[in-house]
Amino acid sequence: MSNRKKTVPTTFEFTDIAGIVKGASKGEGLGNKFLSHIREVDAICQVVRCFEDENVVHVDSSINPKRDIEIIEAELILKDMETLEKRIADIERRAKTGDKKMKDMLDTLLRLKDHFGNGRLAKYFNRSENENPTIYEMHLLTDKPVMYVANTDEKGLRNGNAYIEEVKAIAAKDNAKVVVVCAKIEAEISELPPEEREAFLNDLGMKESSLTKLIHEAYDLLGLITFLTAGEPEVRAWTIPKGTRAPQAAGTIHTDIERGFICAEVMKFDDLIRLGSDQAMKEAGLMRVEGKEYVMQDGDVVYFRFNV
Repeated sequence: MSNRKKTVPTTFEFTDIAGIVKGASKGEGLGNKFLSHIREVDAICQVVRCFEDENVVHVDSSINPKRDIEIIEAELILKDMETLEKRIADIERRAKTGDKKMKDMLDTLLRLKDHFGNGRLAKYFNRSENENPTIYEMHLLTDKPVMYVANTDEKGLRNGNAYIEEVKAIAAKDNAKVVVVCAKIEAEISELPPEEREAFLNDLGMKESSLTKLIHEAYDLLGLITFLTAGEPEVRAWTIPKGTRAPQAAGTIHTDIERGFICAEVMKFDDLIRLGSDQAMKEAGLMRVEGKEYVMQDGDVVYFRFNV
């Protein structure tokens, strides 16, 4: 609609990390190499097998989502426990000087150790705002946001099954997200020409592919939204955290725009598509002028006014 020379979508990167096995924290399987890859990501999507197929072997020879989830979480906790114990030893030495800050940190770390001992991930550790830096600086694997991806067959995608329900029940305890996918179908969709994909999805009774749903849910898991700009050279999507105010959103484009921010002319994506042009939006009174306190919303189409 904008007829710009260039279109730049926002991007979201998924890293496919090889499956973990029992003993990974002690070097089994890919061991530490696997765990170091997890340390670099922002969130974890744990893919859990929820289908039976005698032609597809399972590392533990049976389908058991609860066991698979518990093995992965236990290995991550064990690795984090190593990190935690090293930190505790360091803080204990420093707390002997009577430093109150060190004593408070030690108390937090010992509580976290008990939490790990109960088989709980760090992300579910009850902490105060003041304790957050103590936890964050350890870059714990289990402090990352988690969602479960229930990988099933076509029948399970259409009608569900007991394995999927088991994953949902586990996730519900901690209010975690679950996305049901059929990797086999997603592979077939990826090989189809774009014009045939919609018909294929309709035949399956799906409005969108499971991969698209996974992207949306992962975006939400990390608390991200997208706004759009259409300047002279390009139309572009930008990723920002939820709750970002207009000047800081402008700063993702260029620091000068944030520094010299005057106002933001904001349109809602759906309204713009419906009416068809900026002029029609103005005539309908749907282009709003927002100031420095405006909190950006997902799908905002924005012109930033600034002066430096």
